[in-house]
Amino acid sequence: MRLFVAGLRKLVRRPATYVTFGLLVGLLALILIAVGATAGQEAAGEGGQAALLLVTFPGAYSIILQFILGLGGLFALIYGAAIAGSEWTWGTLKSAVARGENRSRYQLLSLAAIAVMLGIGLLAAFAIGVVVAIVAATIAGVSTAGLGDAATLGTLPELMARGWLSIAEAGALGFAIATLARSQLAGIGVGIAVYFGEQFASIFLRDIVKYMPFNAGSAVVATSGGDGGFGGGGGGGVPAGLEPNTALIVVALWLIAAVVVTATFTERAEISG
Repeated sequence: MRLFVAGLRKLVRRPATYVTFGLLVGLLALILIAVGATAGQEAAGEGGQAALLLVTFPGAYSIILQFILGLGGLFALIYGAAIAGSEWTWGTLKSAVARGENRSRYQLLSLAAIAVMLGIGLLAAFAIGVVVAIVAATIAGVSTAGLGDAATLGTLPELMARGWLSIAEAGALGFAIATLARSQLAGIGVGIAVYFGEQFASIFLRDIVKYMPFNAGSAVVATSGGDGGFGGGGGGGVPAGLEPNTALIVVALWLIAAVVVTATFTERAEISG
């Protein structure tokens, strides 16, 4: 518990925490405001009607969350890689081991602290996204009558829990990659390559890519056909996504795999000298 709390305090002070969150919220707000501001010119076309779904409640709740998971998955991966890589490049893991801390326990508690921070970031980003969507809807002249839809609001706790698992999976993958690379830059670079490689692979390997971490991560909150909707987890045009509950299992397996790889490598790695 001591290491976990210390990990949280360390993350609160890290610039990477605020830069990651700020970029995600900034992009989300920019897109929502742009949709509201251009609604008058775009509404007549099919693209305009689809864009207005972002600011039309109650459907906007799930679409905003899907968007956060799609784009936030990349940011979570980079965040996890940055934190894990710093443990090696800054020598903090070596110092902890020298104090007598268990290697894998130290790393896994650091990963747990990252998951908590990502969960807090998800809640904050979603809340800000909803507020900005209300403002954008007002600008666009779209009714917000569905804002208090009881049925939709009742599903939000489950959707947020699913979203947290998805974001935690992405962060854990970044953490595992940077741990293997023992470098911030290498971990971030490889993580970004994996993210965009998954997008590119969706053109040729649609039936396989839906099981990859970012597509599965977006599908956990899909509301129709498991397609991931907006922000489709890096898979962008994958028409046949996983069913949400299946996607949840796949995401959990990716998360467990990342945790096992992190713990195993850390136990066996040479960190002295």
